[in-house]
Amino acid sequence: MGTGCTWLWGEGPVSRHSSAMLLTPFLIAMAMAFSEASASCPVLCTCRSHVVDCSGQRLFSVPPDLPLDTRNLSLAHNRITTIPTGYLTCYGELRVLDLRNNSLVELPAGLFLTAKRLAHLDLSYNNFSHVAANMFQEANSLVRIDLSHNPCLRKVHPQAFRGLAQLRDLDLSHGGLSFLSLEALEGLPGLVTLQIGGNPWVCGCTMEPLLKWLRNRIQHCTSDSQLAECRAPPEVEGAPLFSLTEESFKACHLTLTLDDYLFIAFVGFVVSIASVATNFLLGITANCCHRWSKASEDEE
Repeated sequence: MGTGCTWLWGEGPVSRHSSAMLLTPFLIAMAMAFSEASASCPVLCTCRSHVVDCSGQRLFSVPPDLPLDTRNLSLAHNRITTIPTGYLTCYGELRVLDLRNNSLVELPAGLFLTAKRLAHLDLSYNNFSHVAANMFQEANSLVRIDLSHNPCLRKVHPQAFRGLAQLRDLDLSHGGLSFLSLEALEGLPGLVTLQIGGNPWVCGCTMEPLLKWLRNRIQHCTSDSQLAECRAPPEVEGAPLFSLTEESFKACHLTLTLDDYLFIAFVGFVVSIASVATNFLLGITANCCHRWSKASEDEE
């Protein structure tokens, strides 16, 4: 029968209880080592109270292995050009992500799939040229997005902000936008502040739906109306965007009546007859000149 004992080489029998006591400190040490490894702070960064600050370190790439409980991550004022796919997968507690003043051109699709609690995202002072349809996919807790001072930003996909029902502050100022689809903003019921000044807006007929929407929301949505100006067409260049009225777009709604079509058809017919007559007269004139020249040569 078993005796409930085990043997240690050269020391005789030891009880199982004593063996467990010997293993306990070892297991605790291993657990502490694993915990410290999972909460280690990246090189060149400072970590304190769920805040990881890696700003201003001239980083060319994002730091790996952040503490798993990171809530506020600052990578601002670096030289980062890309964000790896799945970089935020392990950081479900992230609330604030600051990527301003880098060299980012785009974000990988699905970057925020697991960032369910992300509320503040700063992408200002980068090199984004467009905002794709899936750029903020599943980031449904976003409250503020700053895309200002991206001078190459010329296009925002109509569904770029789809699903961001909690978004309150959107900054698209000081970019290269000449047009913004109304569809891109209609799905933002919670929008309170919209910054669009400092862009080269083309205030043509395509701008009318957006302006109408903004006027209806002006009491609910604060906008930098003083900085938003028209760059084109020439007749409204320099005019504040919100100074344009329905009268400004009157020409966009002109429709032709039956009389207008008949007049255009008549003018076209007259122009055609005039063209034929002109060609006929030019032909006769050229023929006469040719005969006169030949007769002169025969007399000589």
